[in-house]
Amino acid sequence: MNLESPRLDRLVVPALDEILGLPFKVLDDGFVRVVDYMGSDESIVQAARVSYGKGSKKISQDRELIRYLMRHRHTSPFEMCEIKLHLRVPMDTWRQWIRHRTANVNEYSTRYSVAIDAAQKTPPDGWRAQATSNRQGSAGQIDPEVGAKLSRQEAEIQDFARRVYQDRLEAGVAREQARKDLPLSTFTEAYWKIDLHNLLHFLELRMDVLAQEEIRAYAEAIGHEIVRRWCPITWEAFLDYRLKGLSLSDMEIQIISACTSGEPQKAIELALNLGLLKRDKEGFKTTLELTEIEAKLQLLKLPIPWQK
Repeated sequence: MNLESPRLDRLVVPALDEILGLPFKVLDDGFVRVVDYMGSDESIVQAARVSYGKGSKKISQDRELIRYLMRHRHTSPFEMCEIKLHLRVPMDTWRQWIRHRTANVNEYSTRYSVAIDAAQKTPPDGWRAQATSNRQGSAGQIDPEVGAKLSRQEAEIQDFARRVYQDRLEAGVAREQARKDLPLSTFTEAYWKIDLHNLLHFLELRMDVLAQEEIRAYAEAIGHEIVRRWCPITWEAFLDYRLKGLSLSDMEIQIISACTSGEPQKAIELALNLGLLKRDKEGFKTTLELTEIEAKLQLLKLPIPWQK
């Protein structure tokens, strides 16, 4: 065995080193920043080629390979890159975040330390209305005049809860019990370490327009401010094939094909036969799945036959 291989240097990314430790503000008092990282676009290429050292491939060939891997969802090479982030995030947003169970996490403990004295606040024009078609989402805004009242109530609740919490601590109540009535708007902090493959999955879900606005703000900061600098070729491919790309099911292809072939009635019949569209005395009623197909038709600038 040849043990005289040249030494391998640690791959560094100067663009990411420039922002190492720099917090990017999110929401009121929230932030996200890079603590440490391992790997780069070059690490992905090395893993895919099962090679060592920098090799002799050109940047254009590296880009072509990374785009191929992204396009065909070859995920393991992207797992060669890892990043550790320090976050400050509202507890209700953190509940969604922590559902991504593919990271290593260590959160600020309010059993050992006093809770962070900061809570996310909502401006009068920031209250969103409940969506009628999506039970877990929002659509449109509440009247700012009503929102002003809601914002005042929010501030009163947050101030009162903090005073009660502080009174309990001063009375000698254990921190683990004193915290129990703090609102979910209270900020928490965590270290979050994740590989690039799973980070991109997180970003694909949380940068989506249907994601809750608060967690989307963090995802956009991570994507545009951090991943873009860290692995620019991968970020470009991710935007093209995942975030801004379009996947189609077999039934969607059939409906789109009928639309592009000038057969709107066939598209309607397909949607009816597949149970995506229902007909009543008032006209057509769409399912949630068909509403998603409509969004794809609009993106492709195609007419929606059942809306005529």
